[in-house]
Amino acid sequence: MRISLAASQDEVRRHNLATVLRRLHLGGAVSRSELVALTGLNRSTVGALVNELAEQGLVVEQPGASVGVGRPSLVVAVQPRSAVVLAFDFRVDRTVGSVMGLGGDMIERVERARSQSASAPKVSIQQILDMTHELLECVPEETIWVGTGIGVPGIVNAKSGMVSQAPNLGWVDVPFEQLIRTSMQEEFGEIPPIFVSNDADLGVLAEHTRGRAVAARNVIYLSGEVGIGGGVILNGELMSGAGGFGGEVGHMVVNPMGTKCRCGSRGCWETVIGRASILNCISDAESYGQVQDVLDVVSSGDDEVQQRLDSVGRWLGIGLVNLVNIFNPEVIVLGGHLGQIYPAVENIVSHELMNALRASRDQVMVTVASLRDDSTLIGASESAFAPLLNSPLETLSESSTFVAS
Repeated sequence: MRISLAASQDEVRRHNLATVLRRLHLGGAVSRSELVALTGLNRSTVGALVNELAEQGLVVEQPGASVGVGRPSLVVAVQPRSAVVLAFDFRVDRTVGSVMGLGGDMIERVERARSQSASAPKVSIQQILDMTHELLECVPEETIWVGTGIGVPGIVNAKSGMVSQAPNLGWVDVPFEQLIRTSMQEEFGEIPPIFVSNDADLGVLAEHTRGRAVAARNVIYLSGEVGIGGGVILNGELMSGAGGFGGEVGHMVVNPMGTKCRCGSRGCWETVIGRASILNCISDAESYGQVQDVLDVVSSGDDEVQQRLDSVGRWLGIGLVNLVNIFNPEVIVLGGHLGQIYPAVENIVSHELMNALRASRDQVMVTVASLRDDSTLIGASESAFAPLLNSPLETLSESSTFVAS
């Protein structure tokens, strides 16, 4: 069989274009010579690739920061408003949305509260449609809308967008991607691809590409909203499992005689480290609706509340021991309320971690999410940008979705 040299060269060129654009998207502006060093491509190839991306309006060469005397060197940077995505973090009690520009520039962010009764799929979709209108109004005319990413707190098949189970939303077998795609098409006409994923999977993607775990190849991210979600990256790749449902560590049973979980099991990890467990550290829990209220009481010197919070920290440590022994991660990132309480229970957690296998324990660092409450949101934007970053010219040629101001 003869392989077409032209076809092979075209594939190499497309790969190199993607390499350059991804580096600029994630790493920021650099000079052409720095791109040569970072990509391993020769100077003439980098020049041709930069010119091609510039012709498409995706990148621009501009003066860099002035260092010393003389004219500053030119650097290559992405054009943030050349292409945008919409990102949504669909939480149990609220929805957070943003429009993100190429390079990770957050152009606008909106947040809307939502009652439990408003979590029905149809009502939830209408909220997303209303937020979409608001977000797109913030984008310049003729900007290309290349995708939408949505994070959901449940068991999600990322390929089909089917939410098999979301206990804290009361959802079972909801074809969420299909429903939101149909509704968006009715509302906006032609739309770009929609990607629905588990919220913690998107959280680990964000912390791995832009957050606390950029340099690591084995990472666990724990989301803490109402329940507990887990996203796992092993050897640089997202662990999804046979059906795409891997990483549901919040439903790891740690106490078989414990409280019944919303999933139907008993003694799941999220029953002892979920938000309710933290709020219940205060006897009159109904008067304290926020985790920060509990931390404020602890800071005031209330020893009884501190002891109850220490118990949550102990259960957190017990679960982390299992994760360290099973996955041997380099970094465990705590998001949401777990990140909030960690400074107050760090010593308790560290004590429990001494029960992990020494070889794995010595390699792990437990830390708080650097992207804070936006880890899932940023991960959703990265999932929506993936087609453009993988095939820049093809994605642009196939897209006719422009944002009208």
